[in-house]
Amino acid sequence: QIPKDPTQRWLRGLAAMSQQLQQVHPNVLAKILKERTLYQNEEIVVIDKPYGLPVHGGPGIKNCIADVLPILAKMLENMKAEPLHLCHRLDKETTGVMVLARSKEAAEKIRLLFKTRQVEKIYWAIVLGDPDPVEGVVEIPIVEKEVQSHQSHYKMTLAPRYRVCPEDGRVVKARGQRHAERAVTRYRRLAAASACSLLQLQPITGVKHQIRVHLAYGLGCPILGDHKYSHWSKLAPQKLPELTLRRLKLEQSKARHLPLHLHAHRLCLPLGQPLDFVCKLPLFFQKTLRKLELDIPKD
Repeated sequence: QIPKDPTQRWLRGLAAMSQQLQQVHPNVLAKILKERTLYQNEEIVVIDKPYGLPVHGGPGIKNCIADVLPILAKMLENMKAEPLHLCHRLDKETTGVMVLARSKEAAEKIRLLFKTRQVEKIYWAIVLGDPDPVEGVVEIPIVEKEVQSHQSHYKMTLAPRYRVCPEDGRVVKARGQRHAERAVTRYRRLAAASACSLLQLQPITGVKHQIRVHLAYGLGCPILGDHKYSHWSKLAPQKLPELTLRRLKLEQSKARHLPLHLHAHRLCLPLGQPLDFVCKLPLFFQKTLRKLELDIPKD
């Protein structure tokens, strides 16, 4: 049943695209990734990762990038090609620049560049609200915790080093959490409209779900379509401001269909000479910017 409303059709199409990527033959998936190749040399292959495609396998996942790397290598080079290797990961719903290596040695070299923070990563995200201040750095450690609710689940969350004393308002050092990881995210607002903002983000560290957690819990500006990190104690669709719903021509009851608007826009890799890769915003992201009247920066 095809919805009459164009917004519903668009959202249904995105959900269908994720499902289709799970149902296609691995050869077809490898071909899709080949068509999305941005750059290749003797050491690396850079792809534009599509929305809704997981990097690694797991329960209920038939297709993932890791599984089709041997097929993709043969399609790009020749029948005797070595399988490609993963160097870093992006969340299933995140789109954009992703680097693969042609050999184990190259993969180890690039992983070390990521680990030692020599790779510059720039993301774009549409968020709810307006960060205050409009530019700055969030530096709050992150830890994984179990959320005790009617539907227990695990989430990454903040583990601040300081807390405010309720008695006298003094800032005191909090007890450090053993498994908390240092996390630093630089952010800058590029545009604001319709109760939303377009942010440019630079994660300095690489903790799981770091950008999503720092924006939602650190700045109080969850990413549009981030249903996991819009509430702490429950798994529920994101609650959108009235103005945002109006501009998107969307009812709150359908908000659960909104995709995550987080895009790996640019990556600078210092391999000999610095290699700079830029990935255009996916069409659904561009469409949302237009609907929300957020000006797309000329970049």
